Amino acid sequence: METIKTLFWICFILVFYTYIGYGIIIWILVKIKEKNQKIKGKQNLDEFPDVTLLVAAYNEEDFIEAKMVNTNLLKYPANKLHLMWVTDGSSDKTNELLAKYSDRIEVLFKPERKGKTSAINRAIPHIKTPIVIMTDANTMLNEDAIIEIVRPFNDKKIGCVAGEKKVMSKITSGIATEGEGIYWKYESTLKDLDARLYSAIGAAGELFAIRTNLFDPIEPDSLLDDFILSMRIVMKGYKIAYTKKAYAIENGSKDMHEEEKRKVRIAAGGMQSILRLKGLLNPFKFGIVTFEYISHRVLRWSITPIALFLMFPLNLFLAFAITNGSEAVFYLLLMIGQMSFYLLGYWGYVLSRLKIKSHKLYIIYYFLFMNINVIKGFFYLSNHRTGTWEKSKRA
Repeated sequence: METIKTLFWICFILVFYTYIGYGIIIWILVKIKEKNQKIKGKQNLDEFPDVTLLVAAYNEEDFIEAKMVNTNLLKYPANKLHLMWVTDGSSDKTNELLAKYSDRIEVLFKPERKGKTSAINRAIPHIKTPIVIMTDANTMLNEDAIIEIVRPFNDKKIGCVAGEKKVMSKITSGIATEGEGIYWKYESTLKDLDARLYSAIGAAGELFAIRTNLFDPIEPDSLLDDFILSMRIVMKGYKIAYTKKAYAIENGSKDMHEEEKRKVRIAAGGMQSILRLKGLLNPFKFGIVTFEYISHRVLRWSITPIALFLMFPLNLFLAFAITNGSEAVFYLLLMIGQMSFYLLGYWGYVLSRLKIKSHKLYIIYYFLFMNINVIKGFFYLSNHRTGTWEKSKRA
């Protein structure tokens, strides 16, 4: 009995810490740090460095025109902003449409599709600027994005700068978009706190920049090239800065089926990243980075989802096995609370199928949905052998 109790509370603490406790702790640590140090003002750019905006695209004909219009609106000296697209494997009109801008952009193309990671590995040696900014074809940047993402590089300790990802929500948006949008607001808050404490933990491929000379080729079968690339820069002794003033906007997934494909791939990529970045688990070498990395990423990509779903059967056993009055009532109430949580999540699913808005229930459903897909990610990873995957359709 005591073993079951201990296991239940270990699971409870893991879940609470991963999704709530870490956010509280890091918020407190940041407040203490910033109270005891002079906050730096806004850094001015001494000069505008040459930068390359790199887009790795595969069959993105639907977004070429909008992306180029968006690119032309970016506030940065035209002679300092170099544009490169790598379109390996594209079989639609992507290259044909890009040809109209041949006077401004450099396009790298090979007929064989090997995946985004291989495309980036091939493109970087062609880049001559000290900073490369990576973004996706289907994401639109704010007009100050280049200026703001370059600004933190004035600090020589910064090797990578992560921009913010925003998910566009429409009146007709379904739970996939609603859930992803809420998740990224939560994720952006944690990224900001991580960076303010020491370093952001990873960058999202929608928008991030690196010092070009810090790039090392990534394993071609990598599922989260952006995360592995940025964290290996941290392993070299640099920090990842985070800026909300540079952001990328994209539509959410078309539906929950498409969102499931994306979440399973990301979960599998997370587990793959843990294996490939195992050196970061050494606190004696990486100190506070290890604390941030385990708390923000490793737990939610590994044991916490298992702990979440193990809590209910453990609670069920304790609720019926314990006969001591007050203790029995306590575990019974916990069980009722868990049952209510899962029922509300299921009701959120039902409402989403009926296209009835309910933001609070959507949050519960999407939370459970994310954790289920982490477990599915274990099986996806075991069958993954290449750097290509089926793209999720966007709304």
